[in-house]
Amino acid sequence: MEKDASINVLGSDLVVCGTDPVTGFFRDGSCNTCAADQGSHTVCAVMTAEFLAFSKYVGNDLSTPRPEFGFAGLKPGDRWCLCASRFLQAHDDGCAPQVSLAATHQRALEIVPLDVLKQHAERQM
Repeated sequence: MEKDASINVLGSDLVVCGTDPVTGFFRDGSCNTCAADQGSHTVCAVMTAEFLAFSKYVGNDLSTPRPEFGFAGLKPGDRWCLCASRFLQAHDDGCAPQVSLAATHQRALEIVPLDVLKQHAERQM
């Protein structure tokens, strides 16, 4: 599997999304993608309790630990590479988490418009 170019939605180099827990289709900490990534795990999102409850409700439980897969479960504040379509669904339902634009892969734009991503851009302190 050859990775697509590591470019973010702003047109610059993709930065790391999260390493604790390690995220990404390739489990390299970044929202890198390739043709085999049918879910387009390209949106770097900061988990919230509201989003985690939503995701569980729609059938993708990200908060329950699954030790048999080496997955400790996500908690609010964790950064995770979400499927672009799940992010858009959460946006449409009013519970999308904040995103890191610099860590969101440009392939997310095939599913989520840039203006929608910008609406949820992480607030810088």
